[in-house]
Amino acid sequence: MTGLNGARVLVTRPAHQAENLCRLIEKSGGVAVCLPTIAIVESDDSSAIQKTLAHLDGFQWLIFVSANAVNFALKANDGKIPQLKVRHCAAIGKATANALAIAGVHVDLTPKPPYNSEALLAMPEMQSMQGQRVLIVRGEGGREELATTLLRRGADVHYLNVYKRIMSSTDNANVIALLEQKKLDIITVTSGEILQNLLIMLGAAHHRQLFSLPLVVVSDRIKQMAVDMGFKRITVTNSPSDEAILETVNQNNRGIAWPN
Repeated sequence: MTGLNGARVLVTRPAHQAENLCRLIEKSGGVAVCLPTIAIVESDDSSAIQKTLAHLDGFQWLIFVSANAVNFALKANDGKIPQLKVRHCAAIGKATANALAIAGVHVDLTPKPPYNSEALLAMPEMQSMQGQRVLIVRGEGGREELATTLLRRGADVHYLNVYKRIMSSTDNANVIALLEQKKLDIITVTSGEILQNLLIMLGAAHHRQLFSLPLVVVSDRIKQMAVDMGFKRITVTNSPSDEAILETVNQNNRGIAWPN
């Protein structure tokens, strides 16, 4: 893996999820510039979460969409997830499965790369869902693709929203200064909401500068959003892992990974 040779890489993840990627960037010879554009906070009604988790015996499937879903469910329920009352448990992504394993919850199903809802829905276990009651543990306002498809396949789908996303109040002065001095080299984005907030936080006066910079995203869906917004140089990683993001950043820094 070629070093980044001092390239400044903007990391826009929530602060509590950015540490590992920033460390990898610095280890590879780059400069990690942190600007969390969203903050993840617990949902307002912890009692409703506790009540749902206490009555899991009526569900055949418990699906966690992210490590945040696991951690905030645990936080609201005294550190416990009573999976024994559920027939099957699925985790979207390695980090989600690891968080459940740490909590002592057995994971029956994890999709293959790219570790998203579509990959989970493509698995054989998710095809015949007629009459199956499914609880999806997620954040407020998450994607609807998983539930919509399971409903179409005959499942009875319910949501348990255990966290919410809010726009970060992080000071953006350092990033604006780097943009104006043309000293920012690459942007990384891991969700559509992060991308939207980035534009809001930096203001319309700096959009042209942002649009001209290399942008690394973790899905084709986010890429299409970025194209519609006006970004010109976009690359999609092979997976949403920090290692895959770093590899794509390295390739882009060498000028060899611009498919569009």
